[in-house]
Amino acid sequence: MNVYAISDLHLSINNPKPMDIFGHSWDNYLQVIESSLAEVGQDDLVLLAGDLSWAMTLDAAKPDLEYIATLPGKKIITRGNHDYWWKGIGSVRAALPSNVYAVQNDCVKFGNVIVCGSRGWSADDKTEEGKKLFARELIRINMSLSAGAKMREDGDKLIFMIHYPPFNARFDDSEVTALFEQHNVTAVVYGHLHGKDCRSKSLVTKNGIPYYLTSCDQIRNTAVKILSV
Repeated sequence: MNVYAISDLHLSINNPKPMDIFGHSWDNYLQVIESSLAEVGQDDLVLLAGDLSWAMTLDAAKPDLEYIATLPGKKIITRGNHDYWWKGIGSVRAALPSNVYAVQNDCVKFGNVIVCGSRGWSADDKTEEGKKLFARELIRINMSLSAGAKMREDGDKLIFMIHYPPFNARFDDSEVTALFEQHNVTAVVYGHLHGKDCRSKSLVTKNGIPYYLTSCDQIRNTAVKILSV
């Protein structure tokens, strides 16, 4: 089983919102993504770390979720800051096609791969509201990791999907990376960052853990293979 990742598709299937207004990196990006997933098998995992759809309601997001379902492999999604349609995990899961799985402060397991997930928040947001959101997200991230720890057996790989970067632009250690290290996470997938000036790196390794930036425009709309088991 292989594990791939790509995020921030910003879909708008039934209410087109052209992404190429943000630059040429978005030209025909969905076709490029589809081509990059052409060799994905039905038992492989494809992780999508948030900002899936521009829709404002779950009903409006369904065509975008159905599009995600047409991609090969088993798709695992988590929420991004633009996923306003994602109100409650129960209603989201009830609406998902059979080969799409959602994680929110919990985890799913396929074979010997456990995937945890949470939205996260920016540690650079020093407003009072931002501090509250970051503290709340730390609790949720720990909930997800704890759920994974209970499910984890010897030899299992644990991958964490988080929408927001788990560190600042200097890739400094943070309370989030400390949690990942405490729980011996195998790899981290994140998104959120866009544009040529976002001071990003596609792969950063910190204290033995690889962190993969998978915002589609930052990886040339080509899914990243992060694990083979």
